Amino acid sequence: MFAVPEVFARDTVAREGEAGAGWLAGLPGIVEELLARWECAVDGEVTHGAVGVVVPVRRTGGDAAVLKVSFPHPGNVHEPDAFAVWGGRGAVLLHARDDDRFAMLLERAHPTQLADSGDPDGMVTVAGRLSRRLAVPAPPSLPRLSDRADAWEEELRADAAAFPDAVPRRAREAALATVRELGRDQPETLVHGDLHARNILRADREPWLAVDPKGYAGDPAYDGGTLLKSQALRFLDADDLAGELHHVLALFADAAGLDLERTRRWAQFHAVQTAYWSHRHAPRLADFAAHLGDVLLRTP
Repeated sequence: MFAVPEVFARDTVAREGEAGAGWLAGLPGIVEELLARWECAVDGEVTHGAVGVVVPVRRTGGDAAVLKVSFPHPGNVHEPDAFAVWGGRGAVLLHARDDDRFAMLLERAHPTQLADSGDPDGMVTVAGRLSRRLAVPAPPSLPRLSDRADAWEEELRADAAAFPDAVPRRAREAALATVRELGRDQPETLVHGDLHARNILRADREPWLAVDPKGYAGDPAYDGGTLLKSQALRFLDADDLAGELHHVLALFADAAGLDLERTRRWAQFHAVQTAYWSHRHAPRLADFAAHLGDVLLRTP
């Protein structure tokens, strides 16, 4: 019998309010209905991420899979579209989907995350190689990162006005230049959109497979910034911060087959965005993120 994990329920209500509570009330029924329709039985402990539950199951015939059901949110809409395009290429396989319920039946990977590998450089290289494999032509139905460029620029200017001393001016201007010069004209390529070491899992069919994509069409170098944010602890301990930043970016760009300068610029944009976000939500990180945005202006 499926039971909603207590931590997941508490966090969902805190974030989504009454809408979250209403969805949680119906979640056990949704899971039981999907288990019956897709002829699966629960086969392990239920886990969860920030927005969805993951139920290990066995399909009729014995194949292992997982049932993932997410809170209905615009950011989750195109996850199954990305999996469908990849067809198992560098990502878990999509077996079935119910878009109305934000539900998918997926290939089961292991709980071991790439972040647990204990090999910082190897982690970056694996992520880069997966990025290269995931960079395939995007269907027209996917949202374009280029369509977000105007909003990015407006947000950066509004944040600069609200927090004038939060980010060095040259770092802010460099991020705005990236939006103007790279943001509005991007490739028609499928990108993960949130590629980092906790969204890459050990698997049987391939050594590592990606999960939890956002499913955008745009510049694969954009994911260099999401990867960099996941390496924050590594950079906090670095004796030579600039050298370590550029080392990681070079590893990723080489493994992903990307232009290093383009990857650096997107990473610097992400760092500035994070600095402003942190001033509102996580002040302890704000100064460090702003420093990263400034250091990333320097080329090795």
